[in-house]
Amino acid sequence: MSIVLERLVKRYDRHPVVNTVSLEIGDGELFVLLGPSGSGKSTVLRLIAGLTPCDEGRIRLHGRDVTDIAPQARGTGFVFQNYALFKHMTVSENIEFPLKIRKVPAEDRRRRRDELLELVGLAGLGGRTPRQLSGGQQQRVALARALAHKPEVLLLDEPFGALDARIRIDLRRAVRAIQRELGIATIFVTHDQEEAFELADRMGVMNSGRLLEVGTPHELYLRPQTEFVAAFLGTANLLVGTATPTGVRVGPVDLPIGGAAPQGPGGARVQVLFRPEDVAVKTTEDALSWPSLGEGTVEEVQFTGSFERLRLRVPGFHGVRSIAPPVPFGADWLLLEATRSQHQARRFPLQTGDRATVGIRRLHALTHPGLSLLVAADSAPRSGGAFSLGVEIGRLSHARLGLLLAGAHGAEATARLQSLREKAGSGLASIETSASPDDLLESVGREAARRPVDLLILDRVPGDGLASANAALSTGPHHLLLVPPGARTPRRILICVAVGEPGKEDIQFAGRLGRHLEASATVLTVIDAHAAPVQRQQAERFLEAGVRTLEHLGSPPGSGS
Repeated sequence: MSIVLERLVKRYDRHPVVNTVSLEIGDGELFVLLGPSGSGKSTVLRLIAGLTPCDEGRIRLHGRDVTDIAPQARGTGFVFQNYALFKHMTVSENIEFPLKIRKVPAEDRRRRRDELLELVGLAGLGGRTPRQLSGGQQQRVALARALAHKPEVLLLDEPFGALDARIRIDLRRAVRAIQRELGIATIFVTHDQEEAFELADRMGVMNSGRLLEVGTPHELYLRPQTEFVAAFLGTANLLVGTATPTGVRVGPVDLPIGGAAPQGPGGARVQVLFRPEDVAVKTTEDALSWPSLGEGTVEEVQFTGSFERLRLRVPGFHGVRSIAPPVPFGADWLLLEATRSQHQARRFPLQTGDRATVGIRRLHALTHPGLSLLVAADSAPRSGGAFSLGVEIGRLSHARLGLLLAGAHGAEATARLQSLREKAGSGLASIETSASPDDLLESVGREAARRPVDLLILDRVPGDGLASANAALSTGPHHLLLVPPGARTPRRILICVAVGEPGKEDIQFAGRLGRHLEASATVLTVIDAHAAPVQRQQAERFLEAGVRTLEHLGSPPGSGS
């Protein structure tokens, strides 16, 4: 392997921007690292190049451990987005610079420079300065300079980000041809999906510092294994349905799956993915040859050249949650994205407002991750209310459960964790135990950074409830459940929220939890007694939408007040 990363970690202010990343890249492979801004892609490149020291993990290049050696001794070439050319030097001088500082003889430098100018398509332009070149030409100079000292590994950090679309296409082809000719292992960082699909032998998708999935572009597009990758790579229709012996069920509609049906017990929740090109749209049901989701209304029609893009509104199904495309808060319908060739559009013309029958040609089922719970306690004797309730909620919701024991280590911690695991018994989707010698909140923060959770469950400490709650919520973007002694599984949920976006998220989470617990939910918001009529009306609309959301999620709604 040319590049091997072993559990790389990089933190800034104790926050992991690269979180336990492991990866192997073969000789001559062009690997594309894809993800949204801030996902940690560029930091991974800087760790490999030695421009940023890693906090944990090892880096091996061609079998050589380079974790602790200087950047210039690692044998890497780096191409930046902003070119980083020396403006006072000519093109030739820029390309020769890495060789000059390595004290390569002048004749050898000139020979290598001329080879690279020919390779990147700039022969005859060596005497120009960077300001006399276009952006695309400057990036070719940067590529030539990175290749000058014959690196064993090439790293490109969004090198075409500042260029227009036509130049980007030309340079992508040039880089791919050069990389194949040289046979050099390459990591190309981008947030452009089209760029990734065109260039990659394999690709990896990052988010929040984690490497979520690795595979060929074809595999990750058609058969992703995680919700984020499914929704991030291209346009996705992603719904939550249930597994059947032969496929999946979305509301009352059974959809067969060619090949293996989703794993898990019958009735298990699954995520149903179908891409826009997998959606069949016909003017009548008789013209449809695939399983039908029913009749919908055309919301939007876009001409994009070689194909037509449609957005359709279809009636919602009870208990079916839409992940992508997102629907407005309180909506009791679903949105679907579809694409059609111009030939199909001419045969079955549709305009905004038309009714159409919607079918599914092909789909892919992902195992639904479900809820993730973390029950945390310190080593002091407790009532055990958080543990007992957390295990019960985990069983009812088929959640992944983590048990964290803080302020403990050694044989005592091992014995207590084993006892807790035995008390938990069976019936959980998964259970993971861990211990930490640090205090409770520090341990929770570290665990939440390692494995994000939806709900943190703690024993309520009498006397400092508000301070404890604020401190626990500051450890990560999770919800918090404080459990009093002797608490039983809740059958009624009071959702106290302010009108606005955070309140919507709280209602949606409470609805998911309430569905599993079969608990009725009441939405409560408080407004000033002297609020203007328009504020009262806004609050009423918010509450009505919240009740509809709970009904649609399958949680028995109590009321809104």
